Amino acid sequence: MRIQRNPQLNSNGELIHLLSTEGLSKNMLTHMLDTAANFVSVSSRDVKKVPLLRGKSVFNLFFENSTRTRTTFDIAATRLSADVINLDIAKSSASKGESLLDTIDNLAAMAADIFVVRHGDSGAPYLIAQHVAPHVHVVNAGDGRHAHPTQALLDMYTIRHFKGDFTNLSVAIVGDVLHSRVARSNIHALTTLGCPDVRVVGPKTLVPQDFSHLGVRVCHDMAEGLRDVDVVITLRLQNERMSGALLPSAQEFFKSYGLTTQRMQLAKPDAIVMHPGPINRGVEISSEVVDGPQAVILSQVTFGIAVRMAVMSIVASHEA
Repeated sequence: MRIQRNPQLNSNGELIHLLSTEGLSKNMLTHMLDTAANFVSVSSRDVKKVPLLRGKSVFNLFFENSTRTRTTFDIAATRLSADVINLDIAKSSASKGESLLDTIDNLAAMAADIFVVRHGDSGAPYLIAQHVAPHVHVVNAGDGRHAHPTQALLDMYTIRHFKGDFTNLSVAIVGDVLHSRVARSNIHALTTLGCPDVRVVGPKTLVPQDFSHLGVRVCHDMAEGLRDVDVVITLRLQNERMSGALLPSAQEFFKSYGLTTQRMQLAKPDAIVMHPGPINRGVEISSEVVDGPQAVILSQVTFGIAVRMAVMSIVASHEA
């Protein structure tokens, strides 16, 4: 029987694309985090550049809107000395009916080395990765409801930075888990890195019971979900992905599941609060928590540059 090879890896088991945290080993995840640690100091230098991707071309293909992710990928590639091309999808041939793979073929003909892809359809980066030449690499910057691996990696880096080892941690992921690609990628990364207690917390319409098969505890009560945790990752309500009335209102959601200073008292005193952004104050999290001492949200953004530098430098060093 033929064993299906992970499409992110070459025949030597080396990372050539980053499409998902699912299926990656603990050693590989740790290697990316360790590599990112070496890049953090670049931001504090007078000359914020290293030559690892000099002569390479990185194409940012964002078929969905983004601020933080697109900007940090742009900065990361620039700091690696790559040539960065940001494609304006609204004005591209894709807006005129050109197929995704035809768009990729035309850009590859312009000597693209790395495609950073955000797409509304789950699986689009996989399709591109299977299509491109062996020397071209694909990094998933978020696809549909499926995965957002670099966000998960910067979250893991943030947790490791503030909490050290994963093997004694309790982590609560709170909010719209159903529609969140970040939640799925974080769950795979946390369980692979040895976190023994991962909880997903929210209403039944947004946290289905079948998430328990991923090795997490499903909680529909905030007191149960937050009690004695070390890390709280709050997710925004993704109204653009919801079909039908899954919630009475944003106000009702905040009343029952919003992260407030009072609810944070259930967690450990030194617990940290994270959020992948964009933040909706007064919907999933209060301003007091966002601006409070336990929030490490801006650190996540800062670490995101180093993590994305690490990912691009690693995939670009191998071929299919």
